[in-house]
Amino acid sequence: SDTLDRYLMGRQYMVCIMVFLINFAGVPKSDAELWGFGNPIKDIFFSTSLVTILFALMVGQLNTQVNSAVCTLDFCNNYFAVFTMVFALGIEFSGILHVSYLIQMLVVKLSGRKVESEDEPRTWAQSTFFWLRCLMSLAILCFCCAVTVVALFNEQTTMWKDVSPVAALIILVVLMCIVGMLEGMQIAFFAVSKMQHSALENHYFAKKTVDLLFQGGDNNLPGFMIGRQLCVVSCMFFVARVTSVSIDDDEDPIFGAPPALQALFETGLLGATILTIFGSIAWQLLASDFPLFFLSNPIAYALLRICLFFDATGICSAARVIAAIHKAIAGFQLDVTYIGTAEDRAGKQMADESYRLVGAGRMLKMPASREAPVVKRYLKEEDDLNLLDDSSEKIMTLAMPPLTEIKEDPC
Repeated sequence: SDTLDRYLMGRQYMVCIMVFLINFAGVPKSDAELWGFGNPIKDIFFSTSLVTILFALMVGQLNTQVNSAVCTLDFCNNYFAVFTMVFALGIEFSGILHVSYLIQMLVVKLSGRKVESEDEPRTWAQSTFFWLRCLMSLAILCFCCAVTVVALFNEQTTMWKDVSPVAALIILVVLMCIVGMLEGMQIAFFAVSKMQHSALENHYFAKKTVDLLFQGGDNNLPGFMIGRQLCVVSCMFFVARVTSVSIDDDEDPIFGAPPALQALFETGLLGATILTIFGSIAWQLLASDFPLFFLSNPIAYALLRICLFFDATGICSAARVIAAIHKAIAGFQLDVTYIGTAEDRAGKQMADESYRLVGAGRMLKMPASREAPVVKRYLKEEDDLNLLDDSSEKIMTLAMPPLTEIKEDPC
């Protein structure tokens, strides 16, 4: 079924909500004092929320991604993973994000294809329920946008007071586009990795971007994922600052909202909804259907360079130390310890039966590890491309590196 797509949608909303709540609860005040630090240090770490961004990134995201990329089975073998899955599916079922399906239909229609679904055809009752949730989601999104714009121009957000409303709105749009580009680049990279090199010859920036990413094999892939995560989280924190409503007691509520609804506005939930749909899911859907078009612009190449630079600075390297400590305490084992490599499974006539490739309107992210299934490294000749149309176990056998390679470089 399409459960994975539903989970990814709900999970994305959970991530945005968590970032907004951290911004709401943990961002230091601009005039905060700590250990007698001078103004330059305070301006860098406190005023820009950099200290909170780095803490949330390394403690809350990157270290878990390092371990989960190569120790998936052990990492998911707990009740919290089940809770996360159920909660994410519950968010999708609620219909809050169903406007994303309307965007999906539009994107697929532009591509001239049909939406690929593993679910059974909907009954009349299921279709009615689906379209009602789509309309509800559209209404919620419009209401969120209206409240956010009114709050911006009334200067009733947590945005710095020196920034004008027009500039704040421009910053919001730019940041959401950057987040969207970075989210979509994962999808586009996976899609173009299956293409022949000759297919990129007429797309200068797409070829330049892909060559840089897979330079020397896939050595830049982990660096991109780490640098990308830093960029995304930073942008999300700034979007949270721009869109989080903050109204003083002597000010009139937006649209005359009652206190309970006004309190909901101030949690940042509205901004998280806007960011999830316009700054993440919509771009992922676009990249899944138009990967070459998505990468055929200098912005994608520039963002890749920026992400690799951030990783090269080592600013987030502490996440690997935390991951190593967590792995040792929890006793995580590499996945190949339990299931072997693709070659091992094929040799025992236990080859993989399915492998999800990118399709129309599908969202599939690349793992943040060196053993990501980069088919481009292995499909060099035109005849090899025919393997993509054969049984999926051949693709898995080509895509997975040898067991020795994984043991030598687990992260």
